[in-house]
Amino acid sequence: MRAVVQRVSSASVSVDAERVSNINKGLLVLLGVSVKDTEADVDWLVEKVVNLRIFEDEDEKMNRSLLDVNGELLVVSQFTLYGNCRKGRRPSFVEAASPDVADKLYTIFVEKARERNVPVQTGVFQTHMMVELVNDGPVTLIIDTPEVL
Repeated sequence: MRAVVQRVSSASVSVDAERVSNINKGLLVLLGVSVKDTEADVDWLVEKVVNLRIFEDEDEKMNRSLLDVNGELLVVSQFTLYGNCRKGRRPSFVEAASPDVADKLYTIFVEKARERNVPVQTGVFQTHMMVELVNDGPVTLIIDTPEVL
């Protein structure tokens, strides 16, 4: 799995000009699922995201996690994170999971984050979305699950 994690002061998703979700202080996670991913990858990535210490403490050091600051999570499925642009001019998406597999693992990711008492909002799977955010910092990280879990 691949996640682009952005620390935000706010973020939202709209579909057909209608806002379907929004959060305040927290993390926007653009989530890509590959053909190799399993539920073990979901477990690892959820733990990494909710415990990642990228929020500032009283000394302005990144020492606090999403859980520590009672932040919110907005998770948006994004298969294009597995677009391979090494050859030619059109990305290849052969590494991206099929929609049914991706939807299943995306849904499990959301459920497991909620089990950790994180307020979670989502995009709309397999839909053209408009994502707006105010990146706080800016802080943006790319996280890939390990090859072997």
